[in-house]
Amino acid sequence: MSVQPEEIDRRWPDAGLLRTGAERPGGGFVPPAQADTAVPLMNIANVLTMARIAIVPLFVVALFVGGGHDTGWRIAAAALFALAAITDRFDGQLARKYGLVTDFGKLADPIADKALIGAALIGLSVLGDLPWWITLVIVGREVGVTVLRLLVVRRGVIPAGRGGKLKTLVQSLAIGVLLLPLSGGFEAAGMALMYLAVVLTVVTGLDYVGQAARVWFAGGSGRARGA
Repeated sequence: MSVQPEEIDRRWPDAGLLRTGAERPGGGFVPPAQADTAVPLMNIANVLTMARIAIVPLFVVALFVGGGHDTGWRIAAAALFALAAITDRFDGQLARKYGLVTDFGKLADPIADKALIGAALIGLSVLGDLPWWITLVIVGREVGVTVLRLLVVRRGVIPAGRGGKLKTLVQSLAIGVLLLPLSGGFEAAGMALMYLAVVLTVVTGLDYVGQAARVWFAGGSGRARGA
């Protein structure tokens, strides 16, 4: 989802550390017994993640009001998208800084990001502002990565990397520009960013598949460069 990528969020520890404990603020891990009791589920990081999920339907409504091309509502939709992007940045920072990493957050955070990005892409395509093939490529990749993550989670966790962070950043910037009621050079710049996002989406998606295969066959010893 977002100005800051999903991958900036709470980093997934590798499989060995995941089995032995939870991430400690500033690095290190605490034993499982402490990890299970020290971090409440309803912490500020998870609340922000759930708030981002709640913003998605509001964003969709704002995007389609007035036939989808009302200037005021398009600005409102862009503002909601930006607000969700801000929560994306801060929930990850808070989780890492204050040791608020939870299993729920690890799963819900990327789902929230993908829901926001997917809703924006599909909405823009329905309105005729974005070719459907772009939406299908990006949404297909995100759904595929989510499925792979769930399939290999018991063998190991694939942490995010720079390629994935850049991919999400470019996606979010492109969507933000295309959501605004702009034309001419600004619209062309938004499409150029979107084409770059497609390239990064495909490249990092293929890399993720390779890393997931390594984790699966190595029994959890692999690590990914990007998601």
